[in-house]
This record gives sequence, structure tokens and C-alpha cells, in this order.
Amino acid sequence: MSPTTDLTQALLRRADEALALLRRAVPQPLQAPDWAASSAFRYRRRGGQALLEPVAHVAHIAFDDLKEIESQKEKIRRNTERFVRGLPANNVLLTGARGTGKSSLVKACLQAYASRGLRLIEVDKSDLVDLPDIADVVFGRPERFVVYCDDLSFEAGDPAYKALKSMLDGSVAATDSNVLVYATSNRRHLLPETMKDNLSSTTSDDGEIHPGEGVEEKISLSERFGLWISFYPFSQDEYLAVVAQWLHAHGLSAAQIEAARPEALLWALERGARSGRVAMQFARQYLDG
Repeated sequence: MSPTTDLTQALLRRADEALALLRRAVPQPLQAPDWAASSAFRYRRRGGQALLEPVAHVAHIAFDDLKEIESQKEKIRRNTERFVRGLPANNVLLTGARGTGKSSLVKACLQAYASRGLRLIEVDKSDLVDLPDIADVVFGRPERFVVYCDDLSFEAGDPAYKALKSMLDGSVAATDSNVLVYATSNRRHLLPETMKDNLSSTTSDDGEIHPGEGVEEKISLSERFGLWISFYPFSQDEYLAVVAQWLHAHGLSAAQIEAARPEALLWALERGARSGRVAMQFARQYLDG
């Protein structure tokens, strides 16, 4: 083989390597995953590329596993039932006390309706700017997709805020009826509220208060969720009922559960909260002990 041929082949190899590096560096359009691989997917960016990754082990939470939030269960179940039937349904904002079952309720919806075509796409808050790409990938699919964002909140000027606002209502691009957004948050209005926001409020002659533009902007996103589901701190009896449910699920007798009540109350007191999460954590600790 001549030196000229060797040089040509070396140059071609270098060119191929350079093209491969360039392809990895240039963002590629989001590709549809194998929708049969799972009922839940995570939207992720890896090496600059966007992916919808199937969740290999989906959390199994049934509606019956969630106690003391009966009205909240009924609201989201009714909305999701309409959605999977192809009827008009609302985007959902679940807000309120931490550890009371907001995220678990969304997961219970997936378990209840996955067999009827419900699919869940989990999106981190920082990736909400890519919501239009996700909507394009699922457009026209026969499944029903819930785009799920946990622990949602924004700071002023956050670009993800505007992306979500447009997705919920207001974008020039049509959103298919097979997509809803379910989000959980500890903030009902999703943006931080400050005293200075009230300085722009005005009062009419009859004393009626009109919020200023800053306040209006901060509540406008929440209002685009058609269904608000609120969660509240558990009472002592509600907390003990959830503790009993967890201990019963692990095989303890009624007498053993009754004997655990004082320790369960002390556990909640030490943590300064009564919630389903605190009850679950106590049950794990009590069983280990």
C-alpha cells in the first residue's frame, strides 16, 4: 500500500471521528421511546441529548394504601377517570402540607389506570423549558399522558415558569387532548410572595382591594390549573390511623398497634409534624426496633 493511500485512509478515519464528535455535540431532536417498555418515563438530558427513559421499576401504590385523604382521592380519581375515557379533564395542582400524600396520589393514579392506557412522564422543574418537545413526541398517540412535576416552585425570572404557563394555556401551538399536567407543590401560588408586591395594590371608592400587577402575575400560573387539590396537616387521630395502617400492613396485631401509640406520638412530636410520611417513617423504625 502506497504512502499516499495510507495518508488518505488516516485522514478519512480522522474525518469520521470528527463527525461522530460533532453529532454528539449538536443537540438531536427528542425521539419517541418504546412506549411498551413501561408505564412511566423520565425526561432526562445526558450529554446534551434529551431522552425519555423508561422506568424499569415503577412504584406500586394503590388508592386504598392512602388513608385520611378521601376527598382528595375522589377528586383526582374522578378527573383521571374522565381523562382516560377521552372526556374533558383538567390539569391538576396538588398543594399543601408536606408528607401528606400529594406525590403518592399521582403514583396511585398511574397504578389504577395504566392498564387503560395512562402513561406518566416525570419532568424535573429545570427541564420544563422542554415541554413543547415532549408535547410534540406524544402528539396523536393513543395513550393518555400525564406530565408530572414534583415539588414545583419558581423564582422570579425562571424561564421554566413561562414554558409551563404556555403549556397550560396560551401557546400558539395546539396541545393534544391526550396530555395533562399534574404538579405537586408546597406553594399554592408557585412563586415567592413578598410584602412589596402589595405596594402596587389599589383600593376603589367602596374599599374594594384590587391586586397589583405583581400579585396578579404570581397567581396567574396557579389559575391555569383547572383543578386545585389542597392537603392539610393531619390531626392526631388521623396520624395515628395512618400509623395503624402501616403497622397492620406489616402484620402487627391490634394489641401491638395500640401499644405503639405513645411511641408514635413521641416520634411525631420530635419531628414537629404529623403526616403520612412521618407515620411511614415511624412504622419502619418501630419494626426495626
